Amino acid sequence: MAAAAAAAARRLCHAAAQPPRLKKLALHAPKSVEVEFADGSSFHLSAEFLRVYSPAADSKIRSIAGEKVIFGRRHVGIMSAESIGNYGVRILFDDLHKTGIFTWDYLHHLGSNKFSLSRSYIKTLRKHGLSRDPQR
Repeated sequence: MAAAAAAAARRLCHAAAQPPRLKKLALHAPKSVEVEFADGSSFHLSAEFLRVYSPAADSKIRSIAGEKVIFGRRHVGIMSAESIGNYGVRILFDDLHKTGIFTWDYLHHLGSNKFSLSRSYIKTLRKHGLSRDPQR
């Protein structure tokens, strides 16, 4: 009986660790991307949010005291999106950033944590005296 309970718990933990399967991705250029997952969760992710949290290594990051900060992207837009296999999408932004591949897992993570990530981003900008607005 204990073995069966342990096996059930492992299956439950494994299922909880797997993000839901992507059901729909809709590009609302230039402002946002909408993603919907098989578990019924759906997220509206703004261009600015996606640009700031781009998974690319070269996403035009400024390093301040060892902390990587992207700023001045309030008005960034999405020009297009290209499907990458059956696991993700490459988004081309109007600041010409295009090297990040957003996997379905990563999009689910961003959507699930959108509010805490946004708060953290704003807090980091304030800490370094930076703005979401582009420099003049």
